[in-house]
Amino acid sequence: MPPPTFRQDRPDLSLHRFLPLTTNDVIIVIRRLPDKHSAADPIPTSVLKEVRDLIAPFITELFNRSMSDGCFPAVFKEAFITPIVKKAGLDATDVSSCRPISNLSVLSKLLERLVAHQLMQYLSSTDLLPSLQSSFRPGHSTETSILRVLSDMAVDRGD
Repeated sequence: MPPPTFRQDRPDLSLHRFLPLTTNDVIIVIRRLPDKHSAADPIPTSVLKEVRDLIAPFITELFNRSMSDGCFPAVFKEAFITPIVKKAGLDATDVSSCRPISNLSVLSKLLERLVAHQLMQYLSSTDLLPSLQSSFRPGHSTETSILRVLSDMAVDRGD
């Protein structure tokens, strides 16, 4: 197969800044959160969901300032690391038998989701994603990738 090709960004297209979030944007992503939480969270996720209407304007302001300044708050980069044994039967006291799981705060994850959403909207609306890009795209699953590869293999064999 030839290597993938990427078209150049048109000079008239650019993402200079993220669009300001609304309180409703933040409320929606909080509402969709799973109820689990991390030790990095000062407030349990279930409580955050209960008070979302009261706290959302403050979170929105924080997120908008972060995006306009282009600065991800340092506290959002802190994680609790949990060692998980790679597979049953390995010595749990041996560091090489474990893999680290990083647990970030729920606010960090919320900001990441909102930024990723805007970035994906931009890339999709400007047709900047390669046509064969499957991961992290709605309607482009592992199954569609496998079907594409199998189809290409059938064509190559002359089936």
